[in-house]
Amino acid sequence: MSGVPGAPTGTPDPLVIRSLEFLGPQATAGGWRPDSTLPEVAFAGRSNVGKSSLLNALVRRKAFARVSRTPGRTREINFFAVNGTFVLADLPGYGYARIAKSRQAEWRPLIEGYLRHAPTLRGVVLLLDVRRDPTDEDQVMLELLTETGIPTLICVTKVDKVGRDVVAARMKAIAEAIGFAPEDLIPFSAIDGRGRDDLAAAIGQLVAEAPVAEAPVAEAPVAEGSADSAAAGEGQRDSGASLDGEGAAAS
Repeated sequence: MSGVPGAPTGTPDPLVIRSLEFLGPQATAGGWRPDSTLPEVAFAGRSNVGKSSLLNALVRRKAFARVSRTPGRTREINFFAVNGTFVLADLPGYGYARIAKSRQAEWRPLIEGYLRHAPTLRGVVLLLDVRRDPTDEDQVMLELLTETGIPTLICVTKVDKVGRDVVAARMKAIAEAIGFAPEDLIPFSAIDGRGRDDLAAAIGQLVAEAPVAEAPVAEAPVAEGSADSAAAGEGQRDSGASLDGEGAAAS
């Protein structure tokens, strides 16, 4: 374990990793995904927020999640069984400006569809960069999580990139921007392991919670025999929040 960020330092480890199993990817909304009854915890964030590095530190594996030099490359939801007790779902990053709009459009229904129709989902860990103010895409993701009632942990990454005296001020500013209390945010560093055990313990609490009910899809009343009413209802279902900030997801 030496050399692995966040390695034990004498305090009990809230998440001892005994086994990791790659279950497979989900490539499209409504497409194949692992058939599992285990509770799931998903990880989401912008493409360059440091999600792969965080996951490597969390499970104490140097190459568990590939750290790409090209943000936005991952286009699937990857599922991993942890200790045979819960599933970690690694969602594609969103909002990377250099990725074609057409490719970003493929990810939105995938992420939103998963969040709305994951029956064993216990919560989402949303990652924000300590050096950046939350973006429009981050706010849209938060709105979607609020709308669906999914418990959310906010983890602020890359705290090693700023001075320790700056971290508290940045945590406060980010918390105010998203409407959270500063103490509810978890500062995290994949380099020095800061926040790893706090995040691991919070994930353990999520896993122990009751499952989140599948988010209902609201439909407009359709008068019997009215094609115009049916079309209007379809239009209502197509409106809503999306991860490019161009609207809101269907509720």
